[in-house]
Amino acid sequence: MALPSTLHHFDLRFSQADYGIEGEAALKVARHPSENMERVWLRVLAYAWKWREGITFGPGLCEPDAPDLLALAPGGRTALLVRVGKPEPARVERDVNQNAGADVAVLFDGARRLEAFLAEARERDLARAATADLAAVDGPLLAELAGVDARRIGVVVTLVADHLYVEVNGRALDGPLHREGTSSREG
Repeated sequence: MALPSTLHHFDLRFSQADYGIEGEAALKVARHPSENMERVWLRVLAYAWKWREGITFGPGLCEPDAPDLLALAPGGRTALLVRVGKPEPARVERDVNQNAGADVAVLFDGARRLEAFLAEARERDLARAATADLAAVDGPLLAELAGVDARRIGVVVTLVADHLYVEVNGRALDGPLHREGTSSREG
């Protein structure tokens, strides 16, 4: 018999200061039995990072080709497609090619993973994969967040420029959102 998913409730308040966007969401995030808390937190951070009307979580690890987050335009076309963690450059290249006009983004689990992705994309001549919005959460910040493994979590996420400020259950944390070419001192 397969193990059931664990349901985490996130009471999320978020702000994208550069764009004047603020919001709140009560998220129910199903954690697949093989999924770690780092990946759950990446999905929540990606929600705050790329929020727009209609954003929803994908089906999760049970459907590996499905995106982690998705938003549809009023006509039913994909407006936003987000992957988190460790997607293959070829998968992201297909996402860009098959979703013309959509915002395709990837939130990696560390700056080294982002740099490895870009190196593999260059090596395999997958130029369109690098046109996606690519960013990586700071490793130490993600590790701190992964230590919060409660069923109900209150979290405030503020993005200013390329920096994340996170308050989780009353504790303040922060770290850079790494982009291509930023120095990486972490994994």
